Amino acid sequence: MEIHRLGAFSVLNDHLPVPGLGFLPVNAFVLHAAEPVVVDTGLSLPDRDFVAALGSVMDPRDVRWIWLTHPDRDHTGGLFALLEAAPQARVITTFVGAGIMSTERPLPLDRVFLLNPGQSIDVGDRTLTGFRPPLYDNPATVGFYDDRSRVCVSSDCFGAVLPSAEIAAGSGVGDVPPDVLRAGQLLWATVDSPWVHNTDRARYGATIEPLRGMDPSMILSTHLPSATGRAEEFFEMLTAAPEADPFVGPDQRALEEMLASFEPAGH
Repeated sequence: MEIHRLGAFSVLNDHLPVPGLGFLPVNAFVLHAAEPVVVDTGLSLPDRDFVAALGSVMDPRDVRWIWLTHPDRDHTGGLFALLEAAPQARVITTFVGAGIMSTERPLPLDRVFLLNPGQSIDVGDRTLTGFRPPLYDNPATVGFYDDRSRVCVSSDCFGAVLPSAEIAAGSGVGDVPPDVLRAGQLLWATVDSPWVHNTDRARYGATIEPLRGMDPSMILSTHLPSATGRAEEFFEMLTAAPEADPFVGPDQRALEEMLASFEPAGH
């Protein structure tokens, strides 16, 4: 896991290979507020130790809030270990998010803080306001805007499949050629939010305007290196997403061909 410090935020960066497509960043974040906030808790893979990685950034015992942008497995890997390591921490999620978590391992309700899009929470030296990103793959998704740093944490929205592990592990999108970045973002939009092709264009477009009104200085996405000063470019990408080619994944024949390519010669 790579660690990047960006102002008040630390990025805990991981990534996954996507066969045939590239590499997908998987980020968690720490907001070093007066009441420290951990945003998501990484991959649910047996060889990951999120709490140990967090320990290189801060003492887990000092965590006060865990903002769960949504309860997919690439966001919840270290959640329960962190709850044990951080006895003061409470999980910020929605009613739906807590319900989805309960299908695997229920959250302790006395450590849950329910927050809906449009609502805010004071974390000591700044206010975080929740919002529903224009693109999302889970009904519990809530990102937030930090009024002090003007950083927008967008969950899956704005993510991209990138061409190499090195780029996926980078500290910013400046190393990604613009055409590669846009293609990767549009691909991810159609993979993660396939409903975007079926939505009313005007109503969908209206969901972008609140983000434009935030005028964020930096966008932090779970699935993209950090992006400073790219907001308008990203909003234009969102506007174009409904017209992007729908994603069609490999079928069984393609899977068999991939598996055959991995077999040692002579087997």
